[in-house]
Amino acid sequence: MAKSVRVGLLGLGTVGTGVVSIIQRHQKELQHQVGCPVEVVKVAVRDKTKARNIKLADELITEDIEEVLSDPEVDVIIEVMGGIDATKNYITRALQQKKHVVTANKDLLALHGAELLKVAAENGCDLFYEASVAGGIPILRSLSDGLSADRITKMMGIVNGTTNYILTKMSQEGSSYDDVLKQAQELGFAESDPTSDVEGLDAARKMAILASLGFSTNVSFGDVSVRGISEVTEADLYYCEQLGYTMKLIGLAKRDDGRIEVSVQPTLLPNAHPLASVHNEYNAVYVHGEAVGETMFYGPGAGSLPTATAVVSDLVTVMRNMRLGVNGQSVLVPLHEKVLKEATEIESQYFLRLNVIDKAGTFSTITSLFAEYEVSFEKLLQLPIDGEELAEVIIITHKTSKENYENLYQRLTNVEVVDSVQSSYRVEGGK
Repeated sequence: MAKSVRVGLLGLGTVGTGVVSIIQRHQKELQHQVGCPVEVVKVAVRDKTKARNIKLADELITEDIEEVLSDPEVDVIIEVMGGIDATKNYITRALQQKKHVVTANKDLLALHGAELLKVAAENGCDLFYEASVAGGIPILRSLSDGLSADRITKMMGIVNGTTNYILTKMSQEGSSYDDVLKQAQELGFAESDPTSDVEGLDAARKMAILASLGFSTNVSFGDVSVRGISEVTEADLYYCEQLGYTMKLIGLAKRDDGRIEVSVQPTLLPNAHPLASVHNEYNAVYVHGEAVGETMFYGPGAGSLPTATAVVSDLVTVMRNMRLGVNGQSVLVPLHEKVLKEATEIESQYFLRLNVIDKAGTFSTITSLFAEYEVSFEKLLQLPIDGEELAEVIIITHKTSKENYENLYQRLTNVEVVDSVQSSYRVEGGK
């Protein structure tokens, strides 16, 4: 093995700065782990003049990515610059030049992960991406190594810290969505354009990666059913609490008899469920395997050093593989053909909030509709609305198929006794 492993870095933002910091500060520990030093020999940035709170020699920093990709001295490329199309090209070229790659780019992997892993295998290179899901939580390594002997049947988790922070504050403080979003932006937990987070897109990309690895199949971003939290109201959260539930933006990947479903949506969890107690910007992933049963992984889902720790852990794995001469051999081709469930095969409970005409016969009409679509009540609240000839009805259903529930929902929006359907959410973790 070489006297040192030489690293080229694409990007020196929040995560890139953390990576350099860990490599510099933990050099003794890294050498102990892999038996040789680690050197950052070239870093590509957009603007060399930008002030950064990290010390790097000027000659190591370049605005020309080609200097990093084509440098024969670089053994490993660490990509933390983001982007999709151009970045895919950079990573492909690096792998074709026999350079190993570590990336934190969930957007790229959710769209092109299978293709890039194929290129890595063809060139005998490692491509690792632990930091792309749940920041500092080692969930991907746990699936690929620690739980590799098991058959994973379900993964359910909070994989976006921004939305978890917003829902936590709305629930605990009774604040509106808009007020908490503004607060999250001021604290740096949400971007100025929060769409990717609050509409569930960020979480969906992560769930595509988790499902692909956990189920050994090629799940893409387009296979994930997505709904965000922007329509969640204080009233929804109040009634959740009254009925003994907590709302979270939940990513769910479930496999039954080889058929899978993957979704991201606001979901009610019983207060006793482990994920219900995960608050603020923290992430957690709940995994069920046929042999191990239930396990949960919890920790910070983002931030410079937690995410950088996952990146450097992947770097350590690359270096160990270099020492053993087994680079590229851990890339696994998907074992199973992807078969997505139909709406008739997806079963869940649901929360439904209606404003109905407060008169005799209304409840009989609603009950008849539920019976027609074979949906039954588990819990029910009915409250008059002050000053109006309306009542609010809040229902938790028993398990039913997605198809039956969606058909029922459409009928309820058109029936005369229902003034409006206020909200509807999935319920998990119950009977």
